[in-house]
Amino acid sequence: MALPHASSGQVIDLKPTASDDLSQFSSIALAKTDELELIRMVMPKGKTMPEHHVLGEITLLCLQGQLAVDAHGGVQVLSAGQMLYLHGGQAHALEAREDSVVLLTILMAKAGR
Repeated sequence: MALPHASSGQVIDLKPTASDDLSQFSSIALAKTDELELIRMVMPKGKTMPEHHVLGEITLLCLQGQLAVDAHGGVQVLSAGQMLYLHGGQAHALEAREDSVVLLTILMAKAGR
């Protein structure tokens, strides 16, 4: 069963809670429209996402932990409170260096949807 997406004006709580199992990968779509998608990802230490690309422009906002992003021929390490922007179609790979919580934003309009 799919979780309901947040509606306009609804507060979304992003911070980790006691019920979060940071040892397990999870991905929850928080809100989705024709133009925008917001996803909260939990990535346990050592979890990787192999190189891939997303057609829309994206941002990755590290809320907790440490996330390595391999893109543009180098690796950028994000810590809590840091964000990275990538052009649509930019190949990238992810690795959680610590148990991490990340907010992924995808601009769908640029993805041709």
